[in-house]
Amino acid sequence: MASSRGIIKSILALRILTLLFCAASLALIVISMLRGSIKSQFRSIKSYRYVLAAAAGGILYSLIQLPFAMYHAIKEKRLIRGKFLPMFDFYCDKVIAFFLASGVGLGFGVSFEFKGINRRETIERGYIASAPLLAGFITMAILTILTSMNRKARGF
Repeated sequence: MASSRGIIKSILALRILTLLFCAASLALIVISMLRGSIKSQFRSIKSYRYVLAAAAGGILYSLIQLPFAMYHAIKEKRLIRGKFLPMFDFYCDKVIAFFLASGVGLGFGVSFEFKGINRRETIERGYIASAPLLAGFITMAILTILTSMNRKARGF
């Protein structure tokens, strides 16, 4: 049972980290879109809008999951009994992880492609905004493993 408690607390910590990384990425993207001489160029690049949507999706999902994870870590039981919540965690964590991964790939890919066009400021801001999203994806990927282990430990 001690390892199950450790997994539950790790899940809570990773959910908080995912929220923080996605929020940092969102803030960096918004700042990049609002300032500088490349304001119109950064806004017109639709790929960065997808990165923005991925960060916002990660934040929204983390905010939805956080109260349930906190209750689970404190009380050591689920708020909603049965198979629904473990299955929801298992599948939705995977979907959000892939959504974040596609946002990271698009952010880094577009920034790399602009290297040839010589928009140095856009490239640097694109890389900087995508880096915290990469960290958010990594924490979410680890979460998918832990929710899978937690689900198996409970016999689902």
